[in-house]
Parts: sequence; structure tokens; C-alpha cells
Amino acid sequence: MTAVADGPQRTDGRGARRSAAASSVLRAVLDEGPIARSTIARRTGLSAAAVTGHTADLLRRGLLRELPETAKRGVGRPHVPIDLDTGRHVAGALHLAAHHATVALLDLRGNVLAQQEEPHDGLAAEDLLARAAEILDDLLLGHDREPLGLGVATGGWVDRASGTVVEHPLLGWRDVPVRDLLTAATGLTVAVDGHARSLVHAEQLFGHPRARESVVQLFTGNVVDAAFATGGTVHHGPRSAAGAVAHLPVDDSVEPCRCGRTGCLEATVSEATLARKAGMPFPELLALAAAGETSAVRLFHDRARLIGQAAALLLDVLNPAVLVVVDRSIAVVPSCLPAIRDEVGDRSRRLDSAETVVGTSFPGTELATAGGAVLLDLLYDDPSYFTNSQN
Repeated sequence: MTAVADGPQRTDGRGARRSAAASSVLRAVLDEGPIARSTIARRTGLSAAAVTGHTADLLRRGLLRELPETAKRGVGRPHVPIDLDTGRHVAGALHLAAHHATVALLDLRGNVLAQQEEPHDGLAAEDLLARAAEILDDLLLGHDREPLGLGVATGGWVDRASGTVVEHPLLGWRDVPVRDLLTAATGLTVAVDGHARSLVHAEQLFGHPRARESVVQLFTGNVVDAAFATGGTVHHGPRSAAGAVAHLPVDDSVEPCRCGRTGCLEATVSEATLARKAGMPFPELLALAAAGETSAVRLFHDRARLIGQAAALLLDVLNPAVLVVVDRSIAVVPSCLPAIRDEVGDRSRRLDSAETVVGTSFPGTELATAGGAVLLDLLYDDPSYFTNSQN
């Protein structure tokens, strides 16, 4: 793999201001490109000279590209629109789920270009990460683009600052230095975060327009966790432990939990619990429900009402502009999202709860998107963090 070194570190106020200005230019192009430099200046409040300087640097880095000139009304030079250069770089992505890993490549707009799932039951952490690095290398060989780096997302307790999975009970991991292991295996810049937080970043960058105001993400798979952001800031808490909702109590549930209690949210609504109740693997149960099989649909509908309990609590406590539920059933079982909304409507004090609770903007690619968004959020926050290896 081609190594991409870290960019210059911001050591003073001037450097921080320059990085913030470059970020605002890149985000303006993400939102509205193709776009003229003069329009970027109006949107960002930067001077024409500053916009010209930042776009020149971003063009040199291969993050932007110029398009053919367009005629300008009235007197003056023609516009030269600029847009993201989605053909030069890719973001590597890795999502670590309980039973399989998803390795993918994303372009600068968050589109998934390629992905591969790899079962990993029984693999030690070091062996799984080494295998993921091999798959990433194979994917990169099939795409003639420079890797910006590798973003890694997973459930459990993830310390973003150190790139460590502090605790992931379903994987049996404790204090696994994921960033260090993958940096050594790939030679790439590696960033690691929790998957609910990374999907918040994805929604803010590429997804629901109201997510930039404030958003709660509720992720319900084998792992159940949450994340919250207001404005452009995702709340992490000490050692990035925020979002631990697995042990919220669920009404009328007696499902035993690994913590020793009964009725915890994750133990009640996890995919593993539903599969055990149905007596079949979760993907098979989901396929039956998607086909309209009555008993399978009923199981998912009942589970959706339980998810709605947690969604209502988060909605009332955090009062976001939008609450995003990430669950595989929503995209294929039509009654699930309405059932969640109905439960939220019954329990929440928010009068607009039905319109506020939505599904993910990335159905079918949410795991790949989660991994890629860890890296792309860094890029759009500070483009200078990444140095083009060809400079």
C-alpha cells in the first residue's frame, strides 16, 4: 500500500484559522459543487483572495478539480466551476461487527465504491486485523486511486484519541490497540471511532439535512449504542465512553443480560436475541419478514416497539432536530419504522416525534459508511491533516 503521511500539525492560532478556512471551502464544494469561487466566498464569508488561495492548495492536493468554463452573464470573465475530485483518492473503511468484518472503499462524497464482508468467528484480534489489511490491499489493487487512509468503526467502548477498543464484550476484546496494529499492517493513516458516532458524522456530511443542527443516532444490531451531536460537535465524554445505552431498562422485559440483570435494552432487542427466539439465523429471519411471512413480521414489529421506548427517552432527554435509527429491518420490513414512531408518539413529549424519527440515510451500506466516515470527517474538518503523497 502507498503510505500517506500525516499533514502538518497546527501549532498556533494562525494555523488553526487557516485549517478552519480550508475546511469551510471544502465543505462548501461538498454541499454545492460544482460551484464558482465567487459563490464560495459568499457562502463562507471569506475574501476572494482567501478562497483563491485555499482552492489552489486543495487543487494541488488532489481534493478538488476544475471543470470547463461556463459563460457569465454580463461583463466579466467566465466562471471556472470547481468540484470535488472523486476520481483521485479513496477512503479505506473497516467496520468490525460481532460476526463479520466489512472492508470497503469510499469516494470523497461518501459513496461506497467497493465492499467485502469477511466472517471472523474465532479469530484473535491481531489475526482479524491482519486479514482486514489484506482485503483492503486487494480492493485498492482494483481501484487506481490513492488511499487517504483507513477509518475503522465498531461498537462497544472505543477511545478515539488512542485508537483503542477499550471493551467490546461481543468480540471478547479489551484494550486492543487497533490503530497501532493497522498502521503497522498498512502503512496508512488510521483513525478509529465508535460506529454510532461515525454514522452521526456521515449524516452531517452526506445525509439528513437537519442532522447538522442536532442529531441522535440509535444503532440497534447485535450491539446497541447511541451517539449525539449538536452543531458540528459530536459528544464523546471522557475516553469516548458516551452513548452507552445497552443497559437502559425496557418495560416488561425479563430477558437476561450479561450484566446480571434482566430487561436491558441490548439484551432485549439485539439481533442475536431475536434470532434465538425465532430459532434461526438473523439474516434468514429478516428475509422471511421481508417476504411478508406473518410470524417473522410480528417478531420485528414487536421488537420495533421496544426500540421505540429507547428512542422516546433519547428524544425527550436530548431534544435533537432529528433522531436516526440504524437498524437493518427498517429498509426491508415496512411496518418497523411506523411501529417505532408510534411508540415514540405514545411516550414522548415531542409533538413532532413522528416526523423527527427517521431511518439511516445509508441503508444497505451503513457499516461500510461508518468506517469511511471516521476518516472523511477528519478530512472535512482539516484538509491539511492529509498530505498528498505525490506532493
